[in-house]
Amino acid sequence: MKVLIVEDDKNLSKLIAKRLKEEGYDVVQAYDAEEGLNYANYEDFDIIILDLMLPKMSGFYIIESLRNKKIKTPILVLSAKDSVEDKVKGLSLGADDYLTKPFSFPELLARIQALVRRSKDIDEISKLKYHDLTMDLLKKEVYRGNKKIDLTAKEYELLKYLMENAEKIVTRNMILANVFDIDFDIESNVVDVQIHRLRDKIDKGFDKKLIHTVRGFGYVLKAN
Repeated sequence: MKVLIVEDDKNLSKLIAKRLKEEGYDVVQAYDAEEGLNYANYEDFDIIILDLMLPKMSGFYIIESLRNKKIKTPILVLSAKDSVEDKVKGLSLGADDYLTKPFSFPELLARIQALVRRSKDIDEISKLKYHDLTMDLLKKEVYRGNKKIDLTAKEYELLKYLMENAEKIVTRNMILANVFDIDFDIESNVVDVQIHRLRDKIDKGFDKKLIHTVRGFGYVLKAN
């Protein structure tokens, strides 16, 4: 799992990073708010550990900015600010948990694990992911990396079926039955046409192609 630590106390940041790496985490450190916000905007993390009193801007601003951009990465506030007002503000803006300093590392680790586990459970329900392709089932949105892909309703359903069966060959008849509600039509080229259109949107401009034709069998979503 990948963790972003946004903390201007370098000794504390290094200590947390060292302990998390010992637990098998991949850790990225930022020592001011601007650097932290840049990381959070453009890289994928499983969780963000965020101080509130930071150089250049407050941690509150980071929380609000990320949530306004619909970035849902779990945020664990780690702060010396222990007033009820600060806790309420942080959580109201979109933080997922709030731990005050000083703290014990076992408690920090337990809270990280709980937040990541809860986030993964939600993602499994609301999102399909394969390689750098993401489908948000709630918003009906598709992204390849950071690029949003606009699909018709039928292209969306076709891609959803391919993603649900990633790395498995699906035949034309399987697609006809599950996507187009057609039991069998040997003369129809609707699948080939829709695959061609979908491939043009999903793979065009990307080095790694995801939608492949398996001659004599059908199609497969596979990164190779």
